[in-house]
Amino acid sequence: MSAVLSPASIPPSALASGDAPPQGLVIRPVAGAAGPLGAEVLGLDLSRPLGHEDFARIHRAHLDHHVLVFRDQRITPQQHVEFSRRFGPLQIHVLKNFQLVGHPEILIVSNIKDAAGQPIGLGDAGHYWHSDLSYKDKPSLGSLLHAQELPGEGGDTLFADQHAAYDALPETLKARIAPLKAEHSYLAKYEELRARSPWRPQLTQAQIDEVAPSIHPVVRTHPETGRKALFVSEHFTTRIVGLPEDEGQALLAELFAASVRPEFTLRHQWQPHDMVFWDNRSVTHLAAGTPDTERRKLYRTTIEGDLPF
Repeated sequence: MSAVLSPASIPPSALASGDAPPQGLVIRPVAGAAGPLGAEVLGLDLSRPLGHEDFARIHRAHLDHHVLVFRDQRITPQQHVEFSRRFGPLQIHVLKNFQLVGHPEILIVSNIKDAAGQPIGLGDAGHYWHSDLSYKDKPSLGSLLHAQELPGEGGDTLFADQHAAYDALPETLKARIAPLKAEHSYLAKYEELRARSPWRPQLTQAQIDEVAPSIHPVVRTHPETGRKALFVSEHFTTRIVGLPEDEGQALLAELFAASVRPEFTLRHQWQPHDMVFWDNRSVTHLAAGTPDTERRKLYRTTIEGDLPF
């Protein structure tokens, strides 16, 4: 069912950006979509002004489908940032050495190394299922990832619908987890990832302080649609508050498995100049991996969300 947007539900930044005539864009479900998960947006040029009508259609489709694929977006980093900001303030990633020069809002996601053998971006981003920045007090509303250089093999991204995962849980399990909260920590698997990828920097104390753990509901309510979703992930969720360690870890393992069942997932195979916009309140995602012999580079912005409830 389509979400109905009132003027009050459209971000003020979008209303303040001026109007432009409709571009004639087409929004359609992606091939192989799991239920409503995933839609592609055709006939849209984000290098041109985006009017209120087109923005409202994109916003509605984002709520309905959770993952939008904007095809053939030949835009600059500044245009990427400006479009992202129409949905809200942008968040700056703690690994500032992987920021795009001149655009601190953009995180470089890449396995490419420079002439000195140093990585130009975060090469192992998405190694585990997660929702971006769930470890922040205000986790991400959504992320926009724009393809710059794609591998000839691998490099896919998987998404899992956490509304569908929650809806499919047994009623007894829903009742059990309804009042529970969980801790999310950026550090949960950081040293494990550093062991796999030694180029990951050791965090300073200031960086550790910046990513202090947060406590969020195990089941969150989407602030715009009112739908419930699981809000735990194997990457960042460390424990269930108030439960004994063994009981909490067993419950998390059960929820992790339930959250990524194949019938709830979508595999995105990247095309040149794709930009993918996903709702971190509704989905988790996973990078399928890229062979070391292939080059991959993408630019990511992340929009600040609100306090989960």
